[in-house]
Amino acid sequence: MLRGLADPAVDGQVIFRAVLQAMARPGCIVEVPGPLEVPSPLHPAAAAVCLALVDFETSLWLDRAARTAAAVEYLRFHSGAVIVDAPGTASFALIADVSSMPALDAFPLGTDEEPERSATLILQVASLDATGGRRLTGPGIAGEVRLRADGLPPAVWSEIRDNHAAFPQGVDLLLVAGARLAALPRSTRVDL
Repeated sequence: MLRGLADPAVDGQVIFRAVLQAMARPGCIVEVPGPLEVPSPLHPAAAAVCLALVDFETSLWLDRAARTAAAVEYLRFHSGAVIVDAPGTASFALIADVSSMPALDAFPLGTDEEPERSATLILQVASLDATGGRRLTGPGIAGEVRLRADGLPPAVWSEIRDNHAAFPQGVDLLLVAGARLAALPRSTRVDL
């Protein structure tokens, strides 16, 4: 079994704060301290988020690329994650191959009365950069920020724009590349 967090309680808090910082400042890239070891094909930031936020009361959906025996065993052992087969039943989703991911509306979107019942999607991308890329505006952003997520198909950017239009319903996205993370909450507007 690969090793997870060196100190689950302390490291989990540090990772949680990094995710909160990213959610509070959409599009800004933060470094996430990773686990000691990570099974392929998981990125360190994706594994860290799962180990800090997912537990035995949380449903996790893995796409085909992430659903390796090693990754499933690792996530179940270190987080107690309940791995589900249908995206529509997931609280969290880990997507290792964004080129073949389901549509965002395949995941729980919450309701106007209970928007917190939506899913959080962790999307692994090739790289994240704060120069060039898409223009982001909205709560938590002073003016605008730019975010480039290499490997994220253009069609997904259109879905992210539509996801914002359904606010307060919609999913929240965490884009990860290696140990880097940027958040795109549903309140963030993306200009195509």
